[in-house]
Amino acid sequence: MKILGISCFYHDAAAVLLIDGKLVAAAEEERFSRKKHDSGFPEKAIAFCLRYAGLHSSQLDYVVFYEKPFLKFDRILRSCLETYPRSSTLFREAMIHWLFDKLWVKGLIEEKLDIPPEKILFSRHHLSHAASAFLCSPFEKAAILTVDGVGEWNTATIGKGEGNRVTLLHEMNFPHSVGLLYSVFTAFLGFEVNEGEYKVMGMAPYGKPVTCDKIRKILKIYEDGSIWCDPRYFCHYYSGTKLFSTPFLKLFGKPRDPKTSDALEPHYADLAASIQKITEEIVVKMARHAHRVTGLDRLCLAGGVALNTVANWKILKETPIRELFIQPASGDSGGALGAALLAAALLGEPRNFVLEHAYWGASSTDEEVLNFLEEEKIPFWKAPDEEALVRRVVAHLQKGDVVGWMQGRFEWGPRALGNRSILADPRRSEMKDIVNRKIKFREPFRPFAPSVLSDRMTEYFELRNSDGGYPPRFMLLVPPVKEEKRSQIPAVTHVDGTGRLQGVVKEINPLYYRLIERFGEETGVPVVLNTSFNLKGEPIVATPAEAYSTFLRSGMDTLVIGSFVIEKGNLPKGERE
Repeated sequence: MKILGISCFYHDAAAVLLIDGKLVAAAEEERFSRKKHDSGFPEKAIAFCLRYAGLHSSQLDYVVFYEKPFLKFDRILRSCLETYPRSSTLFREAMIHWLFDKLWVKGLIEEKLDIPPEKILFSRHHLSHAASAFLCSPFEKAAILTVDGVGEWNTATIGKGEGNRVTLLHEMNFPHSVGLLYSVFTAFLGFEVNEGEYKVMGMAPYGKPVTCDKIRKILKIYEDGSIWCDPRYFCHYYSGTKLFSTPFLKLFGKPRDPKTSDALEPHYADLAASIQKITEEIVVKMARHAHRVTGLDRLCLAGGVALNTVANWKILKETPIRELFIQPASGDSGGALGAALLAAALLGEPRNFVLEHAYWGASSTDEEVLNFLEEEKIPFWKAPDEEALVRRVVAHLQKGDVVGWMQGRFEWGPRALGNRSILADPRRSEMKDIVNRKIKFREPFRPFAPSVLSDRMTEYFELRNSDGGYPPRFMLLVPPVKEEKRSQIPAVTHVDGTGRLQGVVKEINPLYYRLIERFGEETGVPVVLNTSFNLKGEPIVATPAEAYSTFLRSGMDTLVIGSFVIEKGNLPKGERE
């Protein structure tokens, strides 16, 4: 059975393809359109999935959309009517976008894919999230927790998965939302919503959580993790442009100027630390409640809040949860995967797939790379074998070079996991500033990930053996770096002594594993600095041309695409500058 899953029209549109219950291809639209967080109908991502499998859309058995548009429209319409006339602008914009576009998804899918309406199915937003976490997990039975901004009405759910069944047991509804609460503070701190939440998390360790009491004035947190947000302080349920109200400003002061990206004013850093701590408290309470109502100590986590890697670590440290699974595209893009997996299960496909890795996107063959390099007259060195390639790249890293590294299929989800990465020597403390300022052109407080050999993670991080499962594989935990190791890897140790860990598994990515292993043989440190292969405001690169363009426009020293190595010092002078 061939099932296409689709998510779109909010942010991070995506498409996935299942064949006989197994994932074949998955990609976000932004990787092809080059529009960050592209929310439009994912035509290019769909085309890639079909092309990769050698299929035409007419050969699909079903297409599944990740949420129910009419139910979502019901929430928007009711919210507007309840808050009219304050919501008049939002109401007008909603009518324009929904009545002429978003509401008629079924007709759009029919038109774009030329398939009959009986092949088109719909799931619910949080059910898709739940399925995306459980149905590709290694667990036969697990508790499920989904937490995001908002779906149709739900903002969080607790459920249970068993075999190929997913059941939602409890829900929290709009406008009370952990994801939206975090987004309000993201906007107040001068960052873009649905993009800047990582920045708040990165800023938080530079402050102290001294304004938690103020935050508690605008919401109530219950023992089960549900929350009540005081409507006097928020505008998101009646405004399409404003998130916080005048009383909010009276309580927290003037919003941070987005132009002061290099400044870390203590007041704003303290606020970031406070909202991060409150979020962790809420998520931990939710996880404890999920354990209470299901009696299960394995948890599958999904929704945009599941990308809060610090909160994920707190779940493992402060709750009875023993094992955690989070699939790497846990936000809206992952809803496409969940919708497809849920449909497969309901249609009788046996559950026979575990998401062991994130490499489900497009790739380029060495022949395609060679054609590009020769057409553009770009000087290169071609490695005769993988060991020669690894030796050369490790030599560059030891020298202090920053390396763009493009191999195989690009990753599913927002994290670069060794196929579309920028790499550097983690032993050099100056690499934090070099990569942030000269390569990524982003805020200096942003941390970098340590990519570590999976069988040596416990040497460097305060991990139990049971912590070393799937979340580190997908860079979804932030554990403490062992105190005696922090001086060895200063460039990937955040200011609070933690690191956003990626454990690299030999059987999953043997070339990246060998690169780190060789670096460890040469230096005694089996760790490399890893950050995503993109510049600020751009999606991660997908093609050799995009990789080369990013290489030229940044301070990277070396570019590796497949077997080919391009060194900036060997380029014509005009291209080096």
